[in-house]
This record gives sequence, structure tokens and C-alpha cells, in this order.
Amino acid sequence: MTQKVAFIGLGNMGGPMAKNLIKAGFAVTVYDLNKDVMADLAKAGATTADQATQAVSDADFVISMLPNGAIVKSLYTGSNGLIDHLKKDVLVIDSSTIAADDARYVAKACEMKGIAMIDAPVSGGVAAAQAGSLTFICGGEKDHYDRAQAVLQAMGKNIFHAGASGAGQVAKICNNMLLAIHMIGTAEALNMGAQQGLDPAVMSDIMKASSGNNWSLQVYNPYPNVMDNVPSSNGYQGGFMTDLMSKDLGLSQELAAKSKSATPLGALATQLYQIHQAAGQGKKDFSSILEMLQND
Repeated sequence: MTQKVAFIGLGNMGGPMAKNLIKAGFAVTVYDLNKDVMADLAKAGATTADQATQAVSDADFVISMLPNGAIVKSLYTGSNGLIDHLKKDVLVIDSSTIAADDARYVAKACEMKGIAMIDAPVSGGVAAAQAGSLTFICGGEKDHYDRAQAVLQAMGKNIFHAGASGAGQVAKICNNMLLAIHMIGTAEALNMGAQQGLDPAVMSDIMKASSGNNWSLQVYNPYPNVMDNVPSSNGYQGGFMTDLMSKDLGLSQELAAKSKSATPLGALATQLYQIHQAAGQGKKDFSSILEMLQND
């Protein structure tokens, strides 16, 4: 029997993820506040729902991909929350990036209703979401993680069990803090080279073959027109918004304070992205931090 998946949240990441589930043969019902993106998914073969509660009513799996923890908590446990509309044998997979405590709160609420849940934030960006090659970083009970494999494998190629509930969020937040740090460093180096007359494409090739090599250079170059099919070569449109990076960095510093972890570079990266965001650049891709450096 075809398994049914309800997908809530069809943004830059969620839309492509849902399409890959359709391609893999799942019966996908989608819901988003944006009717245009739902229409796009309908063309790809999804069923659309008028309400989130309608989307999940007979789902075997529920996947949510939402901007922040407050929205996730409201969706599942707020007034008319989804946990009152789910089948008992459903598996909830939240792929939003939120605070670990928020993930644990929702997981506990689900547990009290007899509903299985894992947190499964993703890494890899829009290109990986489109290609079905995302990395999933999961927290929750091992048997729930095992149940999720077929669904996650339809959207990703690297799937990790980080530990108990909330562990996926901790690992993702640590990863995104590092991502922000090396993106800023990459932008600084390329900008300085360009200001000294070096070709950014040549400089990128040099660093990729040297000790400065990193993911930002390999697949997400922040300098315009060095690499095809990345936001920097499209006016910094699409991709992972500065607003979301700033949010994730805020989560990293909350976690650092709670665990008494020293994160001086993480703290500086947080400040720089907040400055960039406050300058009205929040909707641009996070690699647009290079523009802030150029303006300075």
C-alpha cells in the first residue's frame, strides 16, 4: 500500500523536499500559507489541503519544515494543534531548525499522546534539497529513527542519528555556527584578494587546492559569477536567507550560554549577521555577507 505523507511548510527547502517524496512514490498531501507554492506542488502530483489538520488526518508520516520554534510549537501543541488530529501510529518528523528545548517540548507532548516523533533538521542548502542529497541530523528514539529511513532516504543521502530527542537540533546548530564562520572567512579572503587586483575565480581555485579549502569555496562561493547556480551569481536571491542564518546563530549563542561553552568566533559571527540583517539584507542569501564587507 502506498504510504501517505503530509508535508507542512513549502519554502525554499520544503518545496523541493516534497517533490522528491512524490518522485519516490509516496502519496503526498501538502499545506502552506502560500497558495502559489501549493499550486506548484499540485502540478508535481501532490494533493493540497485547505488546513494543516486536513493534511495530516490520515497521514502515515508528517513532515514539517518551518521558520522557528514558536511556529513549530503552535502547529503541534497550540489551539487546535496537530497532535489532536494525528493517527496513533503516525511518525512525526520535524525538519525545522529550532532550539533543542523546543524540539524536546513538542516530542514530549507527542509522547503523552502516544505519537512518535523525531527532530530531523537538514544541511546542504536548496541545491541539495532539489537534488535529494540533503544531510539529515536526527534526534529521538532509535526505533523511531529507523522507521523514518525510507522517507528520509527519498530526500537525502546522509542520515545520522545524533542521539536522544533534541540532539539533532544541537548538532545542526553547531554545524550552522561553523558554516557562518567559514562563510565570513571565505568572503573576507576573496574580498581582500579582489581589492588587491586578484581574480576571485583564480583565488578560489588556489584556496580550494590549499589549506583554506572549505564547503563555501567548494559548492557555495560567495563572490558573484565565480560559480554557476549559486545565490551569489543570482543577486543573492534564493538559498538560505540571512534572516534564517541570524536566527540560527542566535540559537547557537543561547545554547552556548546554557552549556557555558566558549564560542568567541560564533559570537562575532552572530553580531556580523545581525548587522547585515539590520541593514535590510535579511531576505538575501547569507553569502551576501560579502557585500557588507565590500561596503565597509
